[in-house]
Amino acid sequence: MSDGQLPEPDRIEGALHPSETERLLGQDNAETKFLEAYNQGRLHHAWLITGPKGVGKATLSWRIARFLLATSVEESGGLFGDAPVAPETLDVSPEHPVVRRMRAGSAGGLFVLRRGYDEKTKRLRSVITVDEVRKLKNFFALSSADGGRRAVIIDAADEMNTSAANALLKVLEEPPEKTTLLLVCHQPSRLLPTVRSRCRELRLPKLGLEDMSQALMQVGLELSEGSLGLVVLAEGSVGDAVRLTNLDGMKIYRAILGILKTMPRFDRQQAILLAEIAVGRGSEERRALLFTLIDVVMARVARAGVVGGEGQEVIVGENELFMRICPDVASARRWAATAQEISERNQHGLAVNLDPAALILDTVFKIQQTIEG
Repeated sequence: MSDGQLPEPDRIEGALHPSETERLLGQDNAETKFLEAYNQGRLHHAWLITGPKGVGKATLSWRIARFLLATSVEESGGLFGDAPVAPETLDVSPEHPVVRRMRAGSAGGLFVLRRGYDEKTKRLRSVITVDEVRKLKNFFALSSADGGRRAVIIDAADEMNTSAANALLKVLEEPPEKTTLLLVCHQPSRLLPTVRSRCRELRLPKLGLEDMSQALMQVGLELSEGSLGLVVLAEGSVGDAVRLTNLDGMKIYRAILGILKTMPRFDRQQAILLAEIAVGRGSEERRALLFTLIDVVMARVARAGVVGGEGQEVIVGENELFMRICPDVASARRWAATAQEISERNQHGLAVNLDPAALILDTVFKIQQTIEG
């Protein structure tokens, strides 16, 4: 369904694409709920698959789509009146014709709705537009002759603009026959309530340490004893762990903590070096990660003031540092307020193209003021 020459918004460099990932780890409960609905004849026409980024929502969507397209309507209804055998897993043989067609991008019963490519800017659009949703009409018209099931994967549904969401709502209100829509969603609150209300939700939790380790090995990242901090920082998200690895996330995290260690009289040169991460052509992803990690660090500092520095460490000795700069609940409140202010200001600054290096330096000054009380 996608042009291999164009960038894919749902692909993370260094990791298997969700369509290529055969095993889904740590999400047995969600798979079981879907299979229970399927086996009991209560297959809903739209499923909202929610949870943090990187925990397997897209992978589950592709597993469900493979399963549905590989199971004909006649087969699920029984042969010659016999009761069908209730499937116990979403697994489909890699050699199944449907799987082969999906790998080749030629599965007629599958449509993947995601952010389109802008030929003018030579970049992916920031949202899913109504023009992308309108392509569903042609898909339903062309695929209806097959007589089998159809699956639509929307990744991610919370990236639709208002016009696109309203166009999809019309599909949800009058769903085509034998069609299942799978809406991957990171932030359900951003969806129209009318869209959410027409879907059945499958919520995927963060992965535990063992599942994280196996999932990272599956994408080619083997954890060493010294990489436990990476897992802690990723907070149960395989996708985040891969991004942190690709973009030197642990190095950036240490750089942020290095500045905190010099507080309240911070090393200006260290701050400048940190700011330089956010500038330059081709640095958009690393810049986004830097601002995200600043938010993460500030949240961890505030949490330390509440729980007394007992949290699991990303880097050895960070709890002691956090307790020095945020020793009590009153300090935690100041840090939490500062964190929200900085996050909102930085997001606005990036949206209106303010100098990202200046935003970083302003952030450092604001943190200094917070520590000084």
